[in-house]
Amino acid sequence: MNTAVIFAGGTGKRMNSRAKPKQFLEMHGKPVLIYTLQHFENHPEIDSIVLVCLESWIDYAKKIIKEFHITKVTDVVPGGATGQESIFNGVERAYQNSSNGKDIVLIHDGVRPLIDHDTITDCLQSVRKYGTAITTTPAIETIFVDGEGDKVGKIFNRSQCAMARAPQCFYLNDLYKTHLQAKRDKKMDFIDSAMLMQYYGAELHTVAGPVENIKITTPTDFYLFRALLDAQENMQIVGL
Repeated sequence: MNTAVIFAGGTGKRMNSRAKPKQFLEMHGKPVLIYTLQHFENHPEIDSIVLVCLESWIDYAKKIIKEFHITKVTDVVPGGATGQESIFNGVERAYQNSSNGKDIVLIHDGVRPLIDHDTITDCLQSVRKYGTAITTTPAIETIFVDGEGDKVGKIFNRSQCAMARAPQCFYLNDLYKTHLQAKRDKKMDFIDSAMLMQYYGAELHTVAGPVENIKITTPTDFYLFRALLDAQENMQIVGL
């Protein structure tokens, strides 16, 4: 059984939205989160979805899941105090639902609504071949380490760099046991699953994802999502 753990626990502070967290903002009458969920709902190799949500918004999440006929969501669980803790809550529930040591888990952001079918397929194939799959896109700007004060640190050749995106995918048993080890070691500051797994020795393999697979964090991202979505719909109309 392949499970998508979708993280929708952000409060949207950088979005400056006072009414709703960013994952529940609507575009063309549909919440951003629903766009994301539908990609996994419609993929034939995804068997179930565990949604990690702000506890105070769980009832609303369940409401829109029902309204938009998302049938693969088996659980909606509350997030934790940190992103790492929130992902663990989702992974733990997926593990409790699992009965097969070869189950695959895909960790994805609820506010990455432009993921596509082929990327999900490629991630599953990478896990079956290598045990891991980290979705990436090429770095298109210069990257450097911040130095002391306002100084520029080491500059990297961007042709040798990539941007980590989502989903990040692993065998469920591997990710769950690694999370437990991190809890035992009191290591709770990993920024994502890739960093966690690499720290504990996993060899990470990349999957090239679409450049438009953006994370909606700021108002600019929201407007870019609208433009990309409209462009996709227009191409469908003209048969491209």
